[in-house]
Amino acid sequence: MQASILSTTRCGPALAGVPPARPGAVARGRSGRVALHTVAAVKDVFMPALSSTMTEGKIVSWLKSPGDKVAKGESIVVVESDKADMDVEAFAEGILGSITVPEGGVAGVGSPIAYIAETEADLEAAKAKGSGTAPAAAAAPAAAPAPAAAAPPATAPAPAAAAPAAPTAPSPVTTAAPPPPPRAPRADGRVIATPYAKKLAKELGVDLATIFGSGPNGRVTAADVEAAKAGAAAPAAPAAAPAAAPAAAAAAPTAAPAQGKAASSASPAAAAPATKVSELKGTTVPLSGLQQAVSKNMLASLAVPEFRVSMTIGTGAFDALYRKLKGKGVSMTALLSKAVAVALESHPLLYASATADGSGVTYAEHINIANAVAMPDGGLITPVLADADAADIYTLSRSWADLVKRARAKQLSPNEYSSGTFTISNLGMYGVEAFDAVLPPGTAAILAVGGSRPVVTAGTDGRIGVEKQMTVNLTADHRIVYGAQAAEFLVTLKAVIESPEQLVY
Repeated sequence: MQASILSTTRCGPALAGVPPARPGAVARGRSGRVALHTVAAVKDVFMPALSSTMTEGKIVSWLKSPGDKVAKGESIVVVESDKADMDVEAFAEGILGSITVPEGGVAGVGSPIAYIAETEADLEAAKAKGSGTAPAAAAAPAAAPAPAAAAPPATAPAPAAAAPAAPTAPSPVTTAAPPPPPRAPRADGRVIATPYAKKLAKELGVDLATIFGSGPNGRVTAADVEAAKAGAAAPAAPAAAPAAAPAAAAAAPTAAPAQGKAASSASPAAAAPATKVSELKGTTVPLSGLQQAVSKNMLASLAVPEFRVSMTIGTGAFDALYRKLKGKGVSMTALLSKAVAVALESHPLLYASATADGSGVTYAEHINIANAVAMPDGGLITPVLADADAADIYTLSRSWADLVKRARAKQLSPNEYSSGTFTISNLGMYGVEAFDAVLPPGTAAILAVGGSRPVVTAGTDGRIGVEKQMTVNLTADHRIVYGAQAAEFLVTLKAVIESPEQLVY
C-alpha cells in the first residue's frame, strides 16, 4: 500500500540451537503495526501473507538496497498482494545483506525474499545465504548500477575540449542529450509511486508527474526519482563546455540507446490505457494479482448452490431524494447502501453465512455493505461501508469517497475490502437494465442493481402513466436462504426505496 499498512509474516528460523519462533507468529511494531519478527544473526525475510486468500506476492519495490542499514520499525519492501500493495517493516535493526527476489519478482507465501545481517560481521554470511538461495536474484542488484555505468560516457568526452570545434558545433550540444520526455499521464490522472519515492521526491524537489515509472503498472520508484534528479542536473555540464561539442556528438549514439532502453521499459505501463485493440490481437497478457484473486473467488463460488430472484422497484421518490441531497455531498452509492442496510435489519439471514462444512448458519454481528468497484488496471474490489444501518447517509458518503480513492490507489487495508456481509453490484450507470451477479464466497446474498428508466404503467384505476423503475436481481446461497425469504427481503427493500424518507435522519 502507498500508506504504511504492514503485513504479518512467518518468523525467521533460529540459529545456533535457538528454537524457531512459532510459524505465523507476529509482533507489534511502532504504532501497533504488525512487523516482521526474526531472531537469528542472519534474519530471513519471508514473503508475508497479506490476506487469507493470498498464496503468492509480487515485489513492487525495495525501499532498501543491499548494504543499507535497517532500523527497527522501518519499512523495507512494498509487496503487492491479491488485493492491495502493502509496506512491510522490519522488527529489529540490522543490515540488508541480500535480496533474493528483485522488484517485479514473485514468490510464494513463506518463501525467503531477503536476508538481514544482525551486524557487519554477519554481512558476508547473509550475502552467501542469499546467493545460494536464489542465484537469479543476485543479478537484479547487479543490474541496477548499469544506468549509472552508462553515465560516465556523457561526461568523459570533456577532456576532448582541446580538439578544435566546428563553427556550428554549439548547436548539436543542446540536442545531443535532451532531458527525458515528460511522463505520459495515466487516463485517470493519478501518479502511482512508492512511499519512499514520494518522500525522496519531496526532499529533492522532483515533480513525480514528470517521471517515467519503471515499477509494475508504471509505479515510480526511488531509483526513478534519483535518476530524474540526476538528469535535471546533467544539462549544466554541456553548457559549461561548449567546445566539447564534437566529442559529445560522438558519444550520443552510445547514450541514446541507453535512454531508449529506459524509456521502453517504463512507457508500456504509462501508455497502457492507450493500447490499441490491434496491438492485443494474438497476444497473451498475464492476469494481475487482483484479477487472479477474483478468478479464484469466482471458481470457489461454483461450489455454492445459487438461485436468483428479481423484482421491479419504482424509483421516482428515491431519485427525487437523491437530487435533493446530491448538493450536500450525498452519493447514490451511499444512499442505495443505506436503503439496503435498513431493509436487511429485519432479514438477518440475508447477511449471514453458511459454515465451512455447510452444516450451520453463522449470523453476522454487523451489516457491512460491500460495493463492487472496477479497478483501472483490471479486476474489481469491494470496499466496505461498515455498519451501514447505523451510520447516517452523510457519513456514509464521506466514507465511500475516501474508500474509492484509496481502493484505486491500492491503499485499502484487508478489513476494508474483506469484511462485507452483503454485497451490491451496480451497473445502472452504464445503462444496463438487468443482470445477474455471482455470489461472493462466504456470504449469503448479493444484489445486482440495474439502471432506472421511465416505463409506461397502468394504475389500479386503469389509468395509463409513466413511472421510473429499476430492476434488482438477488443471488442467494440456497443452502441457507430459500425463495420465500429472498422474496420477503426484496419486498422490504421495495418499500424502503419507494418511501425513502426514513433514510434521512
